[in-house]
Amino acid sequence: MATGHCLLLFILLKGSSACAQNQKPGWVFKTASAIIASPVSANGVIYVGSTDSNFYAIGVIEGTLRWKVKTNGDIRSTACIYQDKICFMSGDGYAWCIDTGGHIKWKFKSKGENKYELFSFADYFQSSPVYDSGIIYIGSADHFIYALQAQTGKLIWKFKTAGIVHATACIYKGAVYIGSFDGYFYALNKASGKLIWRFKSVGQQYFPKGEFNGSASAWGNTVFVGARDYNFYALDFAKPFCHWNKSFQKGWAITTPLIDDSLLYIGTSDDRLFLCLNPLNGNTKWSFNAMYNIFGGPAVADSIIYFGTMMGHVFGLNKTTGEKVFDFTTLGYRQNKETYFKEDDTYRDDIYSIIKKNEDFLLLYQKMGAVIAKPLVLGNTIIISSMDGNIYAVARY
Repeated sequence: MATGHCLLLFILLKGSSACAQNQKPGWVFKTASAIIASPVSANGVIYVGSTDSNFYAIGVIEGTLRWKVKTNGDIRSTACIYQDKICFMSGDGYAWCIDTGGHIKWKFKSKGENKYELFSFADYFQSSPVYDSGIIYIGSADHFIYALQAQTGKLIWKFKTAGIVHATACIYKGAVYIGSFDGYFYALNKASGKLIWRFKSVGQQYFPKGEFNGSASAWGNTVFVGARDYNFYALDFAKPFCHWNKSFQKGWAITTPLIDDSLLYIGTSDDRLFLCLNPLNGNTKWSFNAMYNIFGGPAVADSIIYFGTMMGHVFGLNKTTGEKVFDFTTLGYRQNKETYFKEDDTYRDDIYSIIKKNEDFLLLYQKMGAVIAKPLVLGNTIIISSMDGNIYAVARY
């Protein structure tokens, strides 16, 4: 078993009676396999893909199927909605564009999709498309970053990196910012695809390339992104200069950063912390011990930050203080906890007879209903997709 993310010994956070927790979902929609992608919505419909190869449209109010489209590969890409169209990447190597009625408008063929060989079981996401001014920007496992005409799928330009691109592009100040598993973070001219600059990560003992599989966010003159070298970087938007970086002891900080009210929010994997930082210098305002790995990005609504963990918890924290005010657990957690854990949420004494290799963690995550997707907040309801194959609609209060 590899060191770092692989050597996992966790104690689960027990719910506090002072916060909303363990609510019964308003509805649950079940797919046939794990859901990695984050749900998105428009006009009363939720759109999300599943690793069962289907892309689903689900009514927000009733949680029933409107339609689904079958692809030829697992879907781990969060959809992008623009005008009356929806775009996403599939494991079949195609970027798909369908309309809001489920009709295929175009498909763009890349040179194929696959997972990164090193630590492949933890390469969860595919690149998600981003729409900007009539253009779709998306990365692929074929090492390319593509710019496509949003209406037709016709190629405008492509840029080749030296590694898999499973990050999602950040479009900011005329540039496309995106990282690759080659260990470089790229700034490209969004109109031409020409390289503006690239930044090399530091690297780490177990991940010497310092692969960039985290997606970036921008604020002011800074682009924020995490890499597999246990570093979180604050890069200058105009040149390959690092204003500051925050190193973590045990693992990655590759959640998509959230900037809200001039504060920066990120989650970490093996350090199991959710952090509120000063974006100017990286100093910690507050931290919350989630007691389990965080891979999905956070969402904010009112004064609350929501995020999921690999144990099937979705927490809501007061964004100013870090106090826990919401705690939802998936059906996978509630039904399968005893398979792996004692009553006090510590691992069973015979855990290593159950988990013998990295791939066994994937089974644990699926059974426990891991949430590595960004929650979707719709008014008083939060929509949660989970690796137990379910989509949940849960009241926030």
